[in-house]
Amino acid sequence: MSKRILILNCGSSSIKFALFDPTALSSRSPLWSGKVDGISSATPTFESSDTSPGHLSIGADAPYHDALQHIRQHALQQLGGDQLVAVVHRVVHGGSKYSAPVRVDHQVLSDLRSYIPLAPLHQPFALEAIESLLKAQPELVQIACFDTTFHRDLPRVEKMLPLPYSAWERGLQRYGFHGLSYEYMSIILAERYGDLARNKTIVAHLGSGASLCAMQGLRSVATTMGFSALDGLMMGTRCGALDPGVLLYLMETEQLSSQQLGHMLYHECGLLGISGVSSDPRQLLPIEKDNPRAHDALALYVRRIVREIGALTAVLGGLDMLVFTAGIGENNVEMRSRICSDLQFLGLTLNDQKNLVNASTISSSDSRILVTVETTNEEWMAASLATTLLPN
Repeated sequence: MSKRILILNCGSSSIKFALFDPTALSSRSPLWSGKVDGISSATPTFESSDTSPGHLSIGADAPYHDALQHIRQHALQQLGGDQLVAVVHRVVHGGSKYSAPVRVDHQVLSDLRSYIPLAPLHQPFALEAIESLLKAQPELVQIACFDTTFHRDLPRVEKMLPLPYSAWERGLQRYGFHGLSYEYMSIILAERYGDLARNKTIVAHLGSGASLCAMQGLRSVATTMGFSALDGLMMGTRCGALDPGVLLYLMETEQLSSQQLGHMLYHECGLLGISGVSSDPRQLLPIEKDNPRAHDALALYVRRIVREIGALTAVLGGLDMLVFTAGIGENNVEMRSRICSDLQFLGLTLNDQKNLVNASTISSSDSRILVTVETTNEEWMAASLATTLLPN
């Protein structure tokens, strides 16, 4: 009987999953993987490495629970006679208490619930999956791996918020996110580019959520997301960094409640909020010539990324390498082109043909900065980090 571990990466409307052999992680390839998408929509889909995408029938009362059950049933089929020794969860926020992977029990679960307000798009759903399994199979080992862990050694000056010092003492600080993605980048970049990657590197994790991480010695020294996953770059539906005076105005003058304000900032801003059409650049690019709001949304999206790359370059004291990853970063040729075009003052030049085919290196031979495209692998990273906590 072979041992297996299941990875669950739970978002608000999708769940990615992967089944690994913990004794063969060096291959970085899952035995089986896939995702459920559009859980909150009228047409959710299920696809896996052994099936084509297809409609998933789930109930309206508890769609997330039904989606998890569907994954669980398929995982059991994949196991056959093998033993599932642990389920490993990507959990966005570990707060100030959890800075390394941890086995989850009821006390840990209770602690993690207290961080839901800091990551409401992700934290509740990972915890729903954990709680469901705790009830169904209390003997099954569950391990949480945190997106905040990679940034745990950020310099103190990067962690602090300019609030009264008592806030720092209460644990209000900048945490940083997308840590599993950045930690994977730190491994793959070292393997492929050696000392160059260990110099002054910025990784751009651009997906529906987006952030940048400045690395030196392949360690996080600054990042754009902070106390919550709202901070930093403009995103698909999230605002990114915002003048706090705007929030005071919305609450005091327009009488928005904290719940209404939270919903707006997480779900109604960013590309969707400005364009009024979509949170996805793929849908905005074809219409921007005839739609001024779509044009404005894309222009601001690029401007915020360029501005923050400039700021992180200043923190690093220069830039040797720029890395694009995640859904937009890995696949959107036009967005990469526009961002790099605005960074030419750094001596960065793009090879348009290589960019067009999503080559691993997309900078030109005479570019002072190496620009690469890397596929992230959060599920493998979670599996790798969890191995020390697996039962014997």
